Amino acid sequence: MQPYETITVKPIGGTMGAEVSGVDLSKELGNETFSEIHRAFLENQLLVFHDQDLTIEQNKAFAQRFGPLVPYPFVKGLEAHPEVFEIRKEPDEEKNFGGAWHTDMSFDERPPIATMLYAHEVPSRGGDTVLANLYRAYETLSPTLRGFVDGLTGVYSGDLKGRRGGRAALMSSTRFDTANVENAPKMESEHPLVRTHAETGRKALYISGSHLYRIKELADKESDALVAFLKAHAGTLDFTARASYRKGTLVIWDNRCTQHMALNDYPGERRVMHRLTIGGGDRPH
Repeated sequence: MQPYETITVKPIGGTMGAEVSGVDLSKELGNETFSEIHRAFLENQLLVFHDQDLTIEQNKAFAQRFGPLVPYPFVKGLEAHPEVFEIRKEPDEEKNFGGAWHTDMSFDERPPIATMLYAHEVPSRGGDTVLANLYRAYETLSPTLRGFVDGLTGVYSGDLKGRRGGRAALMSSTRFDTANVENAPKMESEHPLVRTHAETGRKALYISGSHLYRIKELADKESDALVAFLKAHAGTLDFTARASYRKGTLVIWDNRCTQHMALNDYPGERRVMHRLTIGGGDRPH
């Protein structure tokens, strides 16, 4: 692997994830430095930058180096920055946001390429994000099963059809200023169950635990059985890495080849993140 000249990259998981140091993201980054960050992003799928002191404008400027920002459809963004929304869990809340395996906005025709979180307030312990490597999820299937799923189409819904009460129940259980929840049933797309990454050329099993609800080519019982198996397989612990936060930690992950979930292991404590969603990706193929 080609060495890095302007940053330090330290792996944090056996199959994915890295901490990046030696860079101040509040400064304007030169092309060489950003090129190395982007290469590290493609090679590791998840990057963690600790001890960053960023304004919202600086956070957005860094995110926009990867692609255009897009709003999340079900939560209103900050008034002056609608592309940014605050993920906040108060000490008296029991449920958290994003607490099940999913790939962000896989129900879009062109799902976002990446998600960025910036930590404003973190609990004394816990509150990590767990991510799974969907390249490995595909590569570790038997050759026979790989050959079968290669030709299948997944149906992905914004309405969380696999969850009791769907999208409306989830959003009503939070204190977010919600938006467009009534449109969730219409937010649905078909994508290959195995997608080829537009930049790396590698194949990944395109599993989104909360959004993938059936396989187009199969009968209902066949679809249910295969979807259940693939979701369980994609969450295999050997494929995972954890992003841990402290105040000022910035994390970015590649939605084209990962899924993730937010851990809810900090009862009675507060956690506040700013989320930015980076679009500009291709239609999965």
